Amino acid sequence: MKEFFVGVGLSLLLLPLALLGLLMLAFYGVTGRVQRARAGVRALDHFVNASVFNGYSWESISSHAWRERENQAWARLVVRFANVFQQDHCRRANKREQHVVDLILRRNLHAQTIGRQRASESKTPKQPKTVNP
Repeated sequence: MKEFFVGVGLSLLLLPLALLGLLMLAFYGVTGRVQRARAGVRALDHFVNASVFNGYSWESISSHAWRERENQAWARLVVRFANVFQQDHCRRANKREQHVVDLILRRNLHAQTIGRQRASESKTPKQPKTVNP
């Protein structure tokens, strides 16, 4: 529950900054600062993937759609739409990102961190060590 409240609080603080970020993204796109605009679009892509499509926050919509293309109608639509602009875009995105997804899952880096009780702080009292005479 603590993680939920922290998340809501952070979201409320970040919302005005996210709107400012969208305005800056448009500005950078128009003024030619392509590298900075691309980084903003990538971050937005990951945010939408995590919040709208229930995907991983470290993965793009394209990569997620490629993984889910056999099971989800939305994923098939994304793959078809992306193919209009770049053939095999989603497959390439997945090939580029899948090793990151596998690493994070394998090392459990996606696990809850806020409000999680450490093993050393567990509710069960520690047994005193016995010293052999």
